[in-house]
Amino acid sequence: MKFSENWLRGFVDPPLSTRGLAHVLTMAGIEVETIDPVAPPFDKVVVAEVLSVRKHPDADLLHVCEVNAGPAVAGQTLQIVCGAANVRVGIKVPCALAGAQLPGMAIRQTRIRGVESAGMLCSARELGLEEMAPGLMVLPPDAPIGLDFRDYYELEDSILTLKLTPNRGDCLGLLGIAREVAAVTSARLKPLEIAPVANQTDEALAIHVDVPDACPLYCGRVVRGVSLDVPTPGWLIRRLERSGLRAVNAVVDITNYLMLETGQPLHAFDLDRIAGALSGSIHVRYATSGEVLKLLNGENLVLQPDMLVIADQVKPLALAGIMGGDESGVGAGTKDLFLESAFFSPGVIAGKSFSLGFSSDSAYRFERGVDFSKTRDVLERATRLILDICGGKSGAITELKGRLPLRDPISLRLTRAQRVLGIDLEERTIAGLLQRLQFSFVGAEGVFNVTPPPYRFDLGIEADLIEELARIYGYDSIPAAAPRALLSMLPEPETRKTLPQVRQLLIARDYQEVINYAFVDPAWEHELAANKEPVALKNPLSSQMAVMRSTLCGSLISNLEFNLNRKQARVRLFEIGCCFEAQGDTIVQQEKLGGLCYGDALAEQWGAPAREVDFYDVKADIEALFWPRGLQVAAASHPALHPGKSAEIRVDGKIAGHLGELHPRWCQKLGLSKPVMLFELEMAILMERALPQASEISKYPPIRRDIAVVVPENVGVQTILDRVRADKLPLISEIHLFDVYRGKGMEAGKKSLAFRMLLQDTEKTLTDAEADRTVSRMLSVLEGEFGAVLRNH
Repeated sequence: MKFSENWLRGFVDPPLSTRGLAHVLTMAGIEVETIDPVAPPFDKVVVAEVLSVRKHPDADLLHVCEVNAGPAVAGQTLQIVCGAANVRVGIKVPCALAGAQLPGMAIRQTRIRGVESAGMLCSARELGLEEMAPGLMVLPPDAPIGLDFRDYYELEDSILTLKLTPNRGDCLGLLGIAREVAAVTSARLKPLEIAPVANQTDEALAIHVDVPDACPLYCGRVVRGVSLDVPTPGWLIRRLERSGLRAVNAVVDITNYLMLETGQPLHAFDLDRIAGALSGSIHVRYATSGEVLKLLNGENLVLQPDMLVIADQVKPLALAGIMGGDESGVGAGTKDLFLESAFFSPGVIAGKSFSLGFSSDSAYRFERGVDFSKTRDVLERATRLILDICGGKSGAITELKGRLPLRDPISLRLTRAQRVLGIDLEERTIAGLLQRLQFSFVGAEGVFNVTPPPYRFDLGIEADLIEELARIYGYDSIPAAAPRALLSMLPEPETRKTLPQVRQLLIARDYQEVINYAFVDPAWEHELAANKEPVALKNPLSSQMAVMRSTLCGSLISNLEFNLNRKQARVRLFEIGCCFEAQGDTIVQQEKLGGLCYGDALAEQWGAPAREVDFYDVKADIEALFWPRGLQVAAASHPALHPGKSAEIRVDGKIAGHLGELHPRWCQKLGLSKPVMLFELEMAILMERALPQASEISKYPPIRRDIAVVVPENVGVQTILDRVRADKLPLISEIHLFDVYRGKGMEAGKKSLAFRMLLQDTEKTLTDAEADRTVSRMLSVLEGEFGAVLRNH
């Protein structure tokens, strides 16, 4: 919506500059997007009349003109050389006098091909009013000679472009914007005086509204004997052009002008092109399948049954509320009119522009709702302008009124408004704001029953009225108050890790966090989690986001593919997110931690030879996450992992997650040349932590014993360590595996495991004999449980 500032100030003129006016509108929620001057600056240009024209003696394309520029040159005529093809005696044009500064040029008295020239006759392009102009700018015959052209053409003006929100259809007319300005600034609003037009003929056209729910109000009037040969007044054309509309003919220009002025679209039909003319009738109905209507934009539209049309007894004439038909349009030769002003239900018009692939100014207004209380008044004003400009005789208005939208009162509580806005508004203040908004209300005991006006379709609940109070009171006037609340430190139990601790540890180990949607491709669930019945979404965003994930693996693999496509050779990612599983009739949500490693174990550097990340690198990262708790890692299968390179992670006997290499099927599918390491952990188990307990630190030196035992191949190291720790031998403070041997000298089906033990007492220095007894006791346990034999070579 764009309009002339001068036009607006004709209705309301607050003591504000252009930018000040734009600011108050914007702060009231009516955003002013741009402010553009109507014309660039220039001076010493007046209205002049061409008195005579003769050929230039030395140039075929030039003319020597005698020009009357009025009092600006003390009544003397000026001789001006002009090259425009449309210059002729008697026309009035803008004349730049000597010394004038035009956009991009200065005018001075000079000689052109030996002939004196005291100025320049101007085109619209030379004045900066148009980009292209074929010749001189010819002014109306009644233009006053000698008047400053900027004053005559009202160029001390600006064009304001609004960026309206969809709910403010009431501001799609100058009157609505003026109403807002008056409410915000408390300036006086000059009402638009509309007097009924006296009927000069009894002629009328019968009107039938077949669908009153779609068209609750329809007004029509016959106007006979109009003349389209008369030009549209300059002031009206300028307002149209500054609002982005072009002039067509006087009748169409008047209907467009009133739409811009009041927000009420109008339509004029050529009465002679309505079947039966005065003996015929107008029908407001839904279209019949297969009907075709040629619109004013030239499109032959095949009508659908949900399209509302204005029709005569034979054919559709217009697409109601959207666009008129070409056949019944007003054009050259039109003498008799049928004027239409109606209120169409917004729900009937809404969405039609999108489905049709084009929009119109009328549809844009009707689908947001127009002021149905002014439908008849606007028709009266249109009639008056047509009679004044085009002549003719008007008939009586035929009005059919059905059930118009109800304007139910809305209760506005003083206490609620104070609480929402955070300011102590008094009753009289609220009453004053509602009066400025021209809202009808009844107030008593802190409650206002406000009846929304017929042009405000966006007001329906109490919160809407509170927003109106804030807008008119002024957002700038609401003090900024810092929020006050009683704050206290939240407990942070030592028996649980925190999410920032987990994240920071992974970041320190060179991982980067990712965040993905919980909606995934069903194929991921089937292949990566063996989940045949994932939790399905009722309204998925797309087929690739149709189910809720039960594993993080699919998202991480997708992230890997994304990074590899962007030439990232080393990828280390983690995600903490929720996963979902159906258990009977309920959906269980579990938080998990997933991680992925691909490429080299270390970033490119010179201190160590390059090698690919492997199972044990990732296992070390997981051990760091669970430290100081110990892990039990055992071979186990997982749908997403390599059948022979995957493991199950247990902590305190509970399954805490899985770790392994991505399944070869997926590596082949993604075209990966290097192994991908994946892990997924249960956050509930990971976050647990034993309460730290103090223990005595021995001041006596430890004794180290290294032993190697030969055990069957199927005996796991973790099993041996668990058994030793279960015995809780008092002197063993640490025990770790440091070597595994298979090969020459080793019996088939056997392996050698070398352990390092630290023995220490808190009360004395151990003797070798005491250390040997502890080692022997441990060996006897291993021999009895696992058939272990001490290796002597």
